[in-house]
Amino acid sequence: MGKVKPPDLIIFFTMITLLGIGVVMVFSSTSIRAYVNYGDSFYFLKKQFVWSIIGIGAMIFFATINYNLYKGMARLGILVSIGLLIAVLIFGKVVGGSQRWLNFGFMRMQPSEMIKLSIVIYMARYLSVKQNKLDDFLKGLGPALVVLGLICGLILLQPDLGTAVAIGGTVMVMFIAAGVRFKHLFYLASSGILGVVYLIFSAPYRMQRFLAFLDPWEDPLGSGFHIIQSLYALGSGGLFGAGIGQSKQKFFYLPEPGTDFIFAIIGEELGFLGSIVVVLLFFLFAWRGLRIAVEAPDVFGSLLAVGITTMITLQAVINIGVVTGSMPVTGMTLPFISYGGSSLVIMLSGVGILLNISRHI
Repeated sequence: MGKVKPPDLIIFFTMITLLGIGVVMVFSSTSIRAYVNYGDSFYFLKKQFVWSIIGIGAMIFFATINYNLYKGMARLGILVSIGLLIAVLIFGKVVGGSQRWLNFGFMRMQPSEMIKLSIVIYMARYLSVKQNKLDDFLKGLGPALVVLGLICGLILLQPDLGTAVAIGGTVMVMFIAAGVRFKHLFYLASSGILGVVYLIFSAPYRMQRFLAFLDPWEDPLGSGFHIIQSLYALGSGGLFGAGIGQSKQKFFYLPEPGTDFIFAIIGEELGFLGSIVVVLLFFLFAWRGLRIAVEAPDVFGSLLAVGITTMITLQAVINIGVVTGSMPVTGMTLPFISYGGSSLVIMLSGVGILLNISRHI
């Protein structure tokens, strides 16, 4: 592996900048709701700050562990994650019509967040080991698709189509990076698109979201409400924004201003320029992550870097796409910025692994 080098500082400082923006914007977007619901304007800020410290600690921890150790833990990790996905369907807490949370008393966790990282590690190991069998659909891709199908199926039962699509998209990019035959990729992509279309049309609430995406003004007080209020926030920000803390949409107009639609508050308070800075930071993260993947010393490290980079970047693309009305509403948070513990710690752990890979190039 060669001499261990310092980690990629551009990745590190990009993430720290996004995290800092997130802490500020979580406070700005949630202070009103926190005061009304808990009598403490700093309620969500304090929790986000604690999770940020825990996440940074996890990132530093994973950055010091040789990434090759995860090869031996990949199967156990995916089994534990699948077990948690099954447990959440039995014991999980229903929030907003979805059964996604496990309550352990002292904390809540979202198993679908954990599976994002564990499936990347598992697929990186599987694809690196099966390099000479990937041309054979049944012996190469077949077992991987069974695992992917099981995981996506369990997530869809919650139901959570957005996360299932994000995981499927991440694994598809890993297939491309591993050199899977184009014919097989075409069949997989076609099947995936048809499957998503079927799922949209088979569930009335998904169908409403899709129609609202096409024309939110058809039902401005119902299914189109989220998108319309988000566009109001973005539009009222102008070039320079109204200023931090000056959002009007956070006054109970925009649903989920601290999580799914925090980018709309960024657009309203920091304007077009502030929004572009956030987008450019994610582009910078993606560029450095893929550069690490290209220069990684082995196939496993390369695929692991591709998977982690895609996992984070794709989630950001989906979130921003929803907020700007470019995609149907999915309930996907913005990495490093949105309020939430499970997602933040998992994402920062992934960055830690990426930093460790960068130390070996």
